[in-house]
This record gives sequence, structure tokens and C-alpha cells, in this order.
Amino acid sequence: MIVRDRPSGLRLFLALRGSVLPRILPALVVNIAIATLVTWSHGDVFQLKITLTTIPFTLIGLPLSIFLGFRNNAAYDRFWEGRKLWGELVLRSRNFARQCLSLIDYPAPANFADGLADARVRMVYRAIAFTHAVRDLLRDQPSDAGLTALLLPAEWEQMERARNKPDFLMLQMGMDLRRCLKEGRIDPCLAAAIDATLSALTGAGASCERIKNTPVPFSYTLLLHRTAYLYCFLLPFGLVDSIGFMTPFVVAIVAYTFFGLDALGDEIEEPFGLEPNDLPLDAICRAIEIDLRSALCDVNVPAPLAPVNDCLT
Repeated sequence: MIVRDRPSGLRLFLALRGSVLPRILPALVVNIAIATLVTWSHGDVFQLKITLTTIPFTLIGLPLSIFLGFRNNAAYDRFWEGRKLWGELVLRSRNFARQCLSLIDYPAPANFADGLADARVRMVYRAIAFTHAVRDLLRDQPSDAGLTALLLPAEWEQMERARNKPDFLMLQMGMDLRRCLKEGRIDPCLAAAIDATLSALTGAGASCERIKNTPVPFSYTLLLHRTAYLYCFLLPFGLVDSIGFMTPFVVAIVAYTFFGLDALGDEIEEPFGLEPNDLPLDAICRAIEIDLRSALCDVNVPAPLAPVNDCLT
């Protein structure tokens, strides 16, 4: 995610970091080159005059811009739902740590120094591992090696063999909660409250999987992509007779808008990736880890992630 102050004045037009311009630049350059050639030849192609008016471009341009807007709204809905779900993970993780530390009965308050032998410490650390596992699953990347310190060695090995690592960790949570019930460390009514929090964490993770595994229909994206490119590449033939040498400038503005909207929709429709405008899952996982380690009075609390070149991953 791009994290920077909004530039003002001329800097707003010259800003490249966070812009879709680098992504669309090759197509934009080709489009401007074609517009320049059409202007130079006055619309003649091999001595054949191609005569187009602005009427068909007006008729096509209006619905094209509307449908591009609809697609970008649908893409942003996916982006915003993903952000709300990760906000839910932050909230539920904090609640889960509070419930484990205050509702599970042990002779002494929970402390990270007790290690993973204490069920409360083990469950809180496992909640940290769960959020990291959800991130890795959504990004199709291997497990973070730093999680080994948060899980028992045998549990880490089992998780690495599991197909769905977040689901495996939730099953382990349920087993630990059942063990606390059998040992009489928690009242059944209070255990039900913790189980509800675990269900909410599982639901948020599964909803993120739903977004990842259900893309915007490819045929819809392809139709808009083709139409936008055909429109922009044919536009010089409809403008050259009316505006002359200004044709490349007008075509550049229109093409930048349509190509940019098309590229922006592609970026934000998959919010869990590593593109500059995707959600900062690493930073959110780090924030959860900081909160939960602090609840255990852990001395190994990591620092919050900072943006690198105005980009927060």
C-alpha cells in the first residue's frame, strides 16, 4: 500500500511512485506514436483516406467509461471488504488474547517466560502464527520461518504438512480449549465465549480465501480491456480532421485515463498480493504480533513495519 502525503501543485502531476503510469507506459507510448503518425499523414494509410467522425467515439466512449467505472467499483468493493476482514482479524486477535489471559485459570498470571508449556501462552502465540499463516495462504508463499518460535516443534512439523495451515492451527486451538475444560481451568460458559472468538477468526480467514479464489469474471475484464484499447488506438482517425496537430495531445489524455482505469482495476481486484496498491498484510500481521506479545509482557516485541520508498507491504 502506498503511504505518502498527497503532493500539491506541480508535484502532483510529476509523482510516479504509486501511479499506474509505469504499468501503462508502453501501451501509452505506442498509442501516442500512432496518433502522431496519423496526424502527420492526415489520416491516410497507404494513400487510402480513413474518414471517421467524432460521433462513433462519443457513442462508444460514454458507455465504456461507465462500464470501466462499474468494474473499478466492483474491484474496490473487493479491496475494501478485504481490509474490513483484516480489521476483524486485528479486533478478534486482541479479544482472544484478553480472554485467554483473563478467563483461563492458572495460579500465576500468564507470562512469556513460562514458555509454551502454559496453555495461555501457547494459544496466544498460536493466534499470532494464525494471522501469518492466513497471509501466507493468500499470497501463495511458504510459511515464515520466524514462526517456529511460536509453535511447539511437533506442531510446526504437522503444520508444514497440512494443506490448509490456518485451519490446522484452529483445530489445535480447539484441542487446547478442550484440554483446559477437562482440567477445570475454565468454566464451560466462558469456554463458549472463547470458542465464538475462534469461530470469528476462522470466518474472517475463510472470507479472505473466498475473495482470493473468486476473481472478477475474466470475460468481463477481457471485454473492457479490448474495447478500451481499440477505442484509444482508433481515436486519432476520428480527431485528426477536426483538431489537427493537437490530436496526439488529446489522444494521450484520453488514453492515459482509459488505460489507467483499466490497470487500476486489475491492481485492486486482487487485494492480497504484493503490488504497490495492495493491502499491507505484513504490516497488519506485525501490528497483531506487537499487541499479543505485549499482552504476555514479552521482551521480544518487534518494531512496527515502516514504509520503504513510500510502500508498506
